[in-house]
Parts: sequence; structure tokens; C-alpha cells
Amino acid sequence: MENREFAIIGENIHTTRVFLQKGKRIGPNELGEESVLYKNVNGDTSYLPIPDYFKNTQVYKEGRVKHFMIAIQNGISGTVSEQKAGEEYILAEIRRQERYGSTFLDLNVDEISHRIEIQKQAMEWLVQFYCSVAVSPPSIDSSSTEILQVGLEQYEKCGRPQGNPMINSASLERIEALNFVNQYNADVIITAAAVDGMPSNAQQRIDNASEMIEHCLNEDIQLARIHADLLLFPISVDQEFGNHYLDAVRGMRDRFGDEIRITGGLSNVSFGLPMRRLINETFITLAMDAGIDSGIINPVENRIDRVRSLDMSSQRVKIAQDMLLGKDEFCMQYISSFREGILA
Repeated sequence: MENREFAIIGENIHTTRVFLQKGKRIGPNELGEESVLYKNVNGDTSYLPIPDYFKNTQVYKEGRVKHFMIAIQNGISGTVSEQKAGEEYILAEIRRQERYGSTFLDLNVDEISHRIEIQKQAMEWLVQFYCSVAVSPPSIDSSSTEILQVGLEQYEKCGRPQGNPMINSASLERIEALNFVNQYNADVIITAAAVDGMPSNAQQRIDNASEMIEHCLNEDIQLARIHADLLLFPISVDQEFGNHYLDAVRGMRDRFGDEIRITGGLSNVSFGLPMRRLINETFITLAMDAGIDSGIINPVENRIDRVRSLDMSSQRVKIAQDMLLGKDEFCMQYISSFREGILA
């Protein structure tokens, strides 16, 4: 497995993504309108204006901007100029994610509205636009199987120009999502969630994921099309969460060998802590050593070439590693080191 390509599921084209209003990505455009600042496909500074309707939302009043929500909303209901602004913003992110090696790009519109019809409209529009500009195949992502099917159907209507899609995701609590895998000739992310909640240790992850794989085999889904997400949770919540995930990776690899992909939302581990890139890249290294060959990540922020060359003997990495392996109670040593400038 040493020479196997690491499969990257780029995670960013997602309506949950936020920037802080007071952060460096928010500022005035040439007309003085509050906007999201970004580099377009030509490398020029561009602006996605924040519309008035969004400024009335609770998330904006809390100081956050859901930038892909704005871009996709522009696409489905804006004027011609607004639609173009939304398309250019999404295109820029597609190109960024592809430039840094994404195998699939995750598309999720769940938070654009609580109304299912608007979610359907948004997914149809996003997939149709994606098909016209992308190189990597899409990962159709939703908490709703109805929205999954809408995205997959739209991809079929477009002629599947990027190749076989991915489905994100199927689990014991919604096994019915597996019905789409052969129907749409897709890869699938299966998760280690139980029917009634999240796993609490490594063995539960292994047991739940193994049961899902048995369901896949019963549906004639080949192991090579499966990406098993063993569910990584923030180390700031419980110092054993890193070990739970890593032990589950080793157990799954021992049980199923090299045929399946093992993946996970790897940036989850650093949630709530400073210097997230250091934590993420240290953990990705540990997880690759344990046996993962896939990850749901932002490849721009966590570049696999940089991960592979990470100096695991450096002081800053050792401090992050101790925390990730449960040797730093309440993350206190890591936080103290950050405050003292040791991690810089």
C-alpha cells in the first residue's frame, strides 16, 4: 500500500463553511460593499458581495459569513450579475481544490434552507454548474437521501463528464443510501455510526464499519469502491479521541487488508484549538502510518506533500503528537506551548 495514491475528498464546497466578519477574508469591494475577498482563477483579487438578505440572518448577526451559501443562493435566484459572481466564486474554489490534488470534490447544500424544495433546486444547480467546469468527479453529500438522489440524478443528466461520482454517505442509520451505489455506478463513503448514535471507542467503530461493509457486499458493492469513515472527533473534547480513531484504522486494515479505502474528516481533530494546521498535519501523518489512504480534507490548507515531509522529531510536532496520542490532559501542554510561542 506504500505506493498507493492518497485519495483526497476536498471538503470546501459546502454551505456550512464560514468566515468571521472581522477576519481577513471580509472587506469592502471597489464600491464599498461588504464582501468576501478571494483570488479568482486568474489570480486577481475579486469580491463576492454579501447581500442584504444575508445580513438579516442569525448567523450574520453572530459575526459569521457562510460564503458558499451566498454563492449558491446567487446561482439559483440572483440576477445575471449575481449569478456570475456566485459562479466565479465557486469556480475559483474548484480550481484551488483541484490544483492541490483532490480526487473528489464534496458538494453539500443542506444549510442553504430548511425547505427541501430549495435544497433540491440548489443541488441541481450546483451539480449542473460543476459538471460544466470541473475535472475531478463530485462527491454528492447530504444528510438527506432525497437530496443525494437529486444530485446523482442531475449528474447523470449531465452525462457524468468527470467519471464515477461518490456518495457521502451511507451508515447503519440509513442503509438505504447503498441502493444508489450500483444504480449510479458510484464510490461510497460508509461511516462507523451506529443505528442509535456515535461510537464511543475503537471497537465500536470497527464493528459498525464492518457491519456496513457486509451490507455493501450483500449489495454486490466491491471493496475497492468503499471509503470507510471511522469518525474522528475533536481532541479538545476527549484526549482519547485520537487513539480511538487510530486504533480503529489499524483494526480495519488488519480485518479487510488493502482493498478498502479508510478515510475520515481529518480536520475535525483540531476543532477549538489554535494552530490547527500543525495539529491536522501531525494527525494525518499518524493516521497514514496507521493505515489510512484517504481523507476528507481541505488540500489547500493541509497539503499531502507537506504532510509527507513533516519533521516528526521537531519540538512543535512532538508537542502536538503527545496531545493527539492522549498524553496531554485537557491539551494543557499544547495550549501553554502555544501561548509561550514554542509552536510558532
